[in-house]
Amino acid sequence: MSVSYMQDLPSSQLEMSKGLLRKMSQFGPRYTSYPTADRFSDQFRADAYLEAVAHRREMGARRALSIYLHIPFCDTVCYYCACNKVVTRDRSKAVRYLEYLKREISMQAKLFAGMSQVEQVHLGGGSPTYFSDAQMGELMTHLRQSFQLAEDSVGEYAIEVDPRTVSAERIHQLRGQGFNRLSLGVQDFDDTVQLAVNRIQPQAQTLEIIAAARDAGFRSVSIDLIYGLPKQTVMTMARTLAKVIDANPDRIAIYNYAHLPHLFKPQRRIDEADLPNAESKLDMLFLCINRLTAAGYVYIGMDHFARPQDDLAIAQRQGRLHRNFQGYSTHAETDLIACGISAISAVGGSYSQNEKTLDAYYERIEQQQLPVARGIRLDMDDLLRRTVIQRLMCNFELSMPSLEIAYPIVFADYFANELAQLKTFEADGLLAIDHEWIVVKPAGRLLIRNICMVFDQYLRTPGGTARYSRTI
Repeated sequence: MSVSYMQDLPSSQLEMSKGLLRKMSQFGPRYTSYPTADRFSDQFRADAYLEAVAHRREMGARRALSIYLHIPFCDTVCYYCACNKVVTRDRSKAVRYLEYLKREISMQAKLFAGMSQVEQVHLGGGSPTYFSDAQMGELMTHLRQSFQLAEDSVGEYAIEVDPRTVSAERIHQLRGQGFNRLSLGVQDFDDTVQLAVNRIQPQAQTLEIIAAARDAGFRSVSIDLIYGLPKQTVMTMARTLAKVIDANPDRIAIYNYAHLPHLFKPQRRIDEADLPNAESKLDMLFLCINRLTAAGYVYIGMDHFARPQDDLAIAQRQGRLHRNFQGYSTHAETDLIACGISAISAVGGSYSQNEKTLDAYYERIEQQQLPVARGIRLDMDDLLRRTVIQRLMCNFELSMPSLEIAYPIVFADYFANELAQLKTFEADGLLAIDHEWIVVKPAGRLLIRNICMVFDQYLRTPGGTARYSRTI
């Protein structure tokens, strides 16, 4: 089966599907993992993680490794933010955090010594560029001394950058420290929207950083936008999109703002009266799809777009696309080691999350323990359903016979209830099912989370969906 893209869906069909999208919008997971993080248990601690690593070593697994480092600090708070962060101007906190982060990296490196090469590193936050140039250099030197990192031409080494915290010179320094992919937070270029979310970021400042990244030789530059913010309209979004397209980034991520003030305190500073209604948000989404595909971007999935020559688009065409806690990834079949507060590792058939506060994190490391606070060990059903969801999220199609080869099941029997539920999506023209394939049609890609929710066994148990964002 071939992978088709959102360009296959005419604008007229996009408009016709609005009513269906409104009807099917609900709260649901983004599936950066399955099971999702809200299903983790505090009964899973460091000893369970150590067992997962030991099992990986016993099996002789040589899969490449990914590393995620969480830098939680920010100078100021953006009101929309739902990240685990520490807002402070006290730079001494970063000094102490760096020391403990290096200690955790050393502990993890000892566990994985001689097992695998690292092919992917991602620094997220917070704002990783809260670290000074010297601190970042110290961190990356320690990482290279601890793990074997693939060559620059093979590895993907990414960092999230707040353009307000760096200069063109700093961008060149980051490239010299080994980073080859840059992700810039923009959210919106409109002055009124920026004021409403407490993120003042002049367009010229962002463009200067993009130009510096090009000049420094970064392999990929990504821009993050959000639709559904206070004071946003279709007109302001159109102006922002025009500026973003002119900047010509390799990747664009456009996230749906989820207003959950009961979970995220900074969002309580947003006046709900300023938020666009559901109809306006849908108009913004369709505007983004139409404008970006017309500009030549490939719709990767969910909320991601990429230039056809970008590694992300190439990985999708080749069936190598993967999804993890950082979103879509070009390196499938890797174990993920995550360090720092709240960071989530995925090793073997397990997920584990670190302590969420600085004090708890420091205390565990002082005790010479990995700071694992909770997690989950996946059983066969979890692994099978994770594979189904991954393939649908990344490839928009699923070969049922391939699952029968990998797992001791007859797909039509094991997933009889799920296939029956998918008939509704098929009747609405969102996907096609035959005796071998489930293929999501272009219109169905906007509702891929809804489709994947059909296979989520945990949604059938109490727990609710109130902490999730809307699927559209």
